[in-house]
Amino acid sequence: MNIQENISLLPYNTFGIDKIARYFVQVTSEKDIQNALDFAETKFLQVIILGGGSNILLTQDLQALVLKIEIKGIKLIFEDEENVFVEVGAGENWHEFVLHCIHKNWAGVENLSLIPGTVGASPMQNIGAYGVEIKDVFHQLKALNRKTKETEVFNWEDCAFGYRESVFKNKLKDHYIITQVVFKLSKKPVFHTEYGAIQETLEQMGVASPSIKLISDAVIQIRQSKLPDPKEIGNAGSFFKNPTISKNHYMKIKDSYPNAPGYPTEEGIKVPAAWLIEQAGWKGKTFGKIGVHGKQPLVLVNYGGGDGKAIKELSREIQKSVHQKFGILLHPEVNFL
Repeated sequence: MNIQENISLLPYNTFGIDKIARYFVQVTSEKDIQNALDFAETKFLQVIILGGGSNILLTQDLQALVLKIEIKGIKLIFEDEENVFVEVGAGENWHEFVLHCIHKNWAGVENLSLIPGTVGASPMQNIGAYGVEIKDVFHQLKALNRKTKETEVFNWEDCAFGYRESVFKNKLKDHYIITQVVFKLSKKPVFHTEYGAIQETLEQMGVASPSIKLISDAVIQIRQSKLPDPKEIGNAGSFFKNPTISKNHYMKIKDSYPNAPGYPTEEGIKVPAAWLIEQAGWKGKTFGKIGVHGKQPLVLVNYGGGDGKAIKELSREIQKSVHQKFGILLHPEVNFL
């Protein structure tokens, strides 16, 4: 384990923000994490966990120990006639894990293709796309308690999954470090093609009988057509969550905007944040080195050399204008550091 000083985090965040970590270490085992926590205690340092850096916005230099999770491994731990249980290291790249599952013909995560980030962040965020969320394929995880430095197991019920939420973003925020995740995948696929443009894209591809590989291909095609590649334009994907409002609130919006999209849920009507942002006039707007993406207004971008504080302020202005126009407060998916 090599703890480094004064390291630029530019290569470690998809927004492409250049901020400095006072200390930085890459860990490949639970023992490494324990040693890193001991070091931080001796220096009275805050410990900040970094996975793929795809869900953070750096607004300042970090006077902390930044701990980059590099725990790897994909291991089949149990299978029966219908399911496989696969344990995956928290540092594995999420999309590469999805492709591995498709190669093995393990179904359940194909709709989550091309989502940036690492496996360890997936249950924390309860990542989701096109009708599938992590909670649908999650079995359990292992996490290191920051205080006791002991490993604990969290089952599905323990994680308190919600929309882009889990217990690790709320009650237990900064209490644990996820090291491994176990997924329950299926040998008998149930296809989810009714969300977004998946079915339409499959038809354009000439697909009559879908497979998990073809669904993944369709999702990748859709995402690449709508979302900028972080290697080309700095971004963290969707910046805001899609809000859920009451049916009465939604009907009032429909009075002025008859074509306003909305999707019924158990809690009310979910409205696409991208539509709200576009209606508020932000789509494609640029402000120096930063802006709102021209194809997908849910994505804030850094065109190169942009400042995290400026992006944060832009997000606040978007929140303010959407709230003034629709009475809806957007909540960021991205974590500010």
